[in-house]
Amino acid sequence: MHNAPSVSYPAGRSRLAAALLLGVWLLGCVAASLWQFHRPDAWRLAAMLAMLLAAGAFAAWHWLHTPNGTLAWDGEGWTWSVHPQATAANLEVGLDLQRSLLLRWRVGGASQWIWLDRDTRAERWDDVRRAVYSRARSKALPQAPRPAATP
Repeated sequence: MHNAPSVSYPAGRSRLAAALLLGVWLLGCVAASLWQFHRPDAWRLAAMLAMLLAAGAFAAWHWLHTPNGTLAWDGEGWTWSVHPQATAANLEVGLDLQRSLLLRWRVGGASQWIWLDRDTRAERWDDVRRAVYSRARSKALPQAPRPAATP
């Protein structure tokens, strides 16, 4: 089995993530508009609208403040330019949609979710997918003595 080649790939803000956030928020808007047919009290309607606006603002703020950097695989491990000091990071696939990957970057006890989109750098997409699913090169185990031949 061959190891995945070294590769670096831009990671950060994703149009798919924005579309998912917007879609969930719009579903909330639809639910809120259907709920208003039950003629809730004015204060409940105002509270629901305030929560809906707050949720939308938080989602937009979170997406706009998503860290952008370069994710790099050197054959032995991952580095991310957002956290250059992290040398023992684990990268796990959370969601694979073929054209987009949602990855979990874990260092120590902290973790962060990273989106990769094929459209960002299509010519390197297959390389980064191979690297995400490959295992790091392990150092060769010391050779054990060969067993003595038995007659």
